[in-house]
Amino acid sequence: MDKKWTTKLIHSDAKVPDGFRSLNTPVYRGSTVLFPDAASVSDEWDQYEVGYTYGLYGTPTVLELAARICELEKGYRTLITPGGQSAISLINLALLKTGDHILIPHSIYAPNRLFAARVLREFGVDVTFYDPNIGGEIASLIKPNTRLVWTESPGSVTMEVQDVPAISNAAHRAGALVVLDNTWAAGVLFDALAHGVDITMQALTKYVGGHSDLLLGSITAREKEVFGRIGAAQQLVGLAVSPDEASLALRGLKTMGVRLKAIAASALDLARWLAARPEVELVLHPALEACPGHAYWKRDFTGSAGVFSIVFKREFSKQRVLGFVDALELFEIGYSWAGVTSLAVAYDLHGNKNRPDYGHRIVRLNIGLEDVEDLRNDLVNALEGRREL
Repeated sequence: MDKKWTTKLIHSDAKVPDGFRSLNTPVYRGSTVLFPDAASVSDEWDQYEVGYTYGLYGTPTVLELAARICELEKGYRTLITPGGQSAISLINLALLKTGDHILIPHSIYAPNRLFAARVLREFGVDVTFYDPNIGGEIASLIKPNTRLVWTESPGSVTMEVQDVPAISNAAHRAGALVVLDNTWAAGVLFDALAHGVDITMQALTKYVGGHSDLLLGSITAREKEVFGRIGAAQQLVGLAVSPDEASLALRGLKTMGVRLKAIAASALDLARWLAARPEVELVLHPALEACPGHAYWKRDFTGSAGVFSIVFKREFSKQRVLGFVDALELFEIGYSWAGVTSLAVAYDLHGNKNRPDYGHRIVRLNIGLEDVEDLRNDLVNALEGRREL
């Protein structure tokens, strides 16, 4: 067919040589997927089963990332979401309905707690928050309509390590599913599915991305039926993932092993050193005996990561704690973590009777890839007030 040049801009006959091979997965961008004939047109979401149908359900770049995460977490299949919080919300929306009951630890990631309190309750879901240290005694909180038990180990900010196997056993006896936010362990330091968890999610924003420049989440299911329920909900909610973000995450996976090893070593070194400082009452690092649930970490985990918290002694005023954070030079102030840059954020737990009595004295540290001695010197200067604010 002879075509005008304006048509050739869209329907080109140009050819390039075959055979190009690269170490990196190509970035496939596309919303429209082309079908070979009219009879093949489908809008099914599960492209593993029916082939590619629409960009919303993932291009090859996104599905490559999903397959790599699933391989690491040893699940049935994995879904990629636009962020960690969207993974949390999707799980809840897919698996709960009006009249159901959900259990969530007090130590859970704050947006997860708020979604339950503000959204799930509005839709008629019964929400109960529980002590993260409860272990198998959670059986006393499970109701006939309990459908989902959330866990997060270690917990956000206060770092409690949960007895996930005991919680899972109790939940399964009652027919409930168990979900774990496995972000701290990067999906590799704790084998969630082998310890009884049914669904594991993580913010790929953190260690998988590794450079504080992307937002992604993942959901890995142990069973086909659960994966199908979550995938069907993802289709209807419309949580599309950028292949460019997925490409960055695939790149991050290649260096995650060496990054995590270096970060973990520096974090444990600094945690032990801070535990001996006169200003510090407690260091909440799962690898230290003083951390709640340390015995479970020692039993279930294969290593530690770079995020932990310190609790200052009671004589420290809120102004003094904030002054410590402000005085840090190498530790930047900002949310998220697991990137190459060290971070510090102060929290205030006053007014929450269900959290430990740390009040305004708790600061969460994220250890990056800076030289550990430089980080130690930065902490010393801030602790001892050697720096003008």
